[in-house]
Amino acid sequence: MKLTPELLESVSSQLNPLKERQLDLRGYTIPAIENLGITRDQQDCIDFTDNSITVLGNIPLLRRLRTLLLANNRIAAISASLHLSVPNLTTLVLTNNNIAELGDLEPLKDVKSLQYLSLLGNPVREKKWYREWLAWRIPSLRVLDFQRIRDKERQAAKALFLTADNLPTQLATTISQTVSTHSSKPPVTTDEPKPAPQGKAGRLMSKEEADKVREAIARATSVEEIRRLERML
Repeated sequence: MKLTPELLESVSSQLNPLKERQLDLRGYTIPAIENLGITRDQQDCIDFTDNSITVLGNIPLLRRLRTLLLANNRIAAISASLHLSVPNLTTLVLTNNNIAELGDLEPLKDVKSLQYLSLLGNPVREKKWYREWLAWRIPSLRVLDFQRIRDKERQAAKALFLTADNLPTQLATTISQTVSTHSSKPPVTTDEPKPAPQGKAGRLMSKEEADKVREAIARATSVEEIRRLERML
């Protein structure tokens, strides 16, 4: 069943146990998110549990939205514009979906308010450095898969993914750029806010970090070191 304006107007919206205004869209076999502008940004939580959604995206600007429940779908890709659509999102439940690579989760790094994330039942949980990567890549994250992120995990993550010069390691660069075939070309969507112009695709670092890499290249003493640093740009 398509997520039509008529369906959105017919479903119930009520206060959940957390006193949030919640829109209930459970179990409609919805294949794609669309037409959410009809909600007029009046919901704190939208429940998409038990549908057939494959891409988390095509969401208009919803400043009020704090919680997205998307368990038991088929999500394999996340829109790079998610942070523009839901800038105040704090809770994201993606239990039992099809996210396969840590790189597929890169869009979440820009959701600066995200604190609670569940990826139980996704293939990505089997990846090495899973918890460390998300603890480092999403600094605001407090609870992952219903377990609090410990300071010990954050320290281990820094050792893995940052050099002594506070630059991303080769491991960090590789992980961020490894994505599944499902998310390598996410569909262009019509309801999302337009993102600001971006630089080179796949870059992991800011301009300041890139300048540090160039300085490190100038100080490099071997061809191998130069090549490794150049691949980070």
